[in-house]
Amino acid sequence: MPASRKISVAIAGCNIGAQQAAAFAKLGGFRLAALCDTDRARAEALAGQSGAPGVTTDLGALCARDDIDIISLCTPPVLHHAQIKQALAAGKNVICEKPLTGSPAAVDDIIATAEKSGRWVMPIFQLRFGAAVQKLRRLVADGVTGPLDFASAETAWRRGDAYYGTPWRRTWRGSLGGALFGQAIHAHDLLTCIGGRATAAFAIAATRVNQVETEDCAAGTLRLAGGAVASIGVTLGSMREITRLRFCFRHLTAESNTGPYDEVSREPWTFSSDGPATEAAMRDALAGFAPGPGGYEGQFGALLRALREDRPPPVTLADARESIELAATLYHSIATGRLETLPLAAAHPFYCGWQEVMGKSLSARGCNCES
Repeated sequence: MPASRKISVAIAGCNIGAQQAAAFAKLGGFRLAALCDTDRARAEALAGQSGAPGVTTDLGALCARDDIDIISLCTPPVLHHAQIKQALAAGKNVICEKPLTGSPAAVDDIIATAEKSGRWVMPIFQLRFGAAVQKLRRLVADGVTGPLDFASAETAWRRGDAYYGTPWRRTWRGSLGGALFGQAIHAHDLLTCIGGRATAAFAIAATRVNQVETEDCAAGTLRLAGGAVASIGVTLGSMREITRLRFCFRHLTAESNTGPYDEVSREPWTFSSDGPATEAAMRDALAGFAPGPGGYEGQFGALLRALREDRPPPVTLADARESIELAATLYHSIATGRLETLPLAAAHPFYCGWQEVMGKSLSARGCNCES
């Protein structure tokens, strides 16, 4: 794609979409062509802020336009699968917020549809692009860290009536999952992106904080591909919101800051080595390290470079599938009370989704905030 040509983007969903619009505006290679939202007033308000020239309430109208290259979906999760396929059928490339879909089967369907259409789909995992995360990934890639032995990921946020005032967020059908899926998904993605994919998982969960269908507290353990073990935890009842990651490698320990959301992927992180040799190797590996923007701006900037160089997007459908496969396995462990293994085959009970079973499972266990 010629560097002189701006890539035309339309955003569907103007809540989180406002953050995306701000990021696209900072990158000169994109042009925000249109906004779509079922709430026209919200779309018009964002258009006034962002300068987007077109507003609609109909996703089909975006799909019909010849001047749009990419449609970015910031819509409720239950809509993603159908909307991705609608955009691909119209010849559009797609960016999609997390969670991409509610089952490994749906991801596999999207993968097949994208391959047939000749277009791509990029899931959003913007925390991968924070400066501190990029630094650690460089150290791992250069062999400075040695093998991983233990890791942990903690997501302690606060969600209450204001958040759940949006009805779809309260249900398995609308949100596709609870705190494990909607909030902790980013921390878990960083855990496996750096530490290796999960090969076994065990979890327990409860609904303690809010009057909702889905879980808002959970804890679990993972075995990672390289043999390391990991602990995960999430609550939506923390008075102080934090995200915290720790990676204990053979030669160094990497500890994140405790900022929630995108903040955890940024500096400062603490890197503690096992001695002078590792310190020297760290200096050599990072000598040319020049961190760029993180968050949405970082992911969209990496996408722009990939398109200019005719490479695949920096986050792929395979990445999203790994994340959703892990969620399916964790939910199955919660339902069965057993340690579960990955990868997850097409014959697995949760390959086509876990929402109906999990709704019954948590209810049967008496997991609610009144217990």
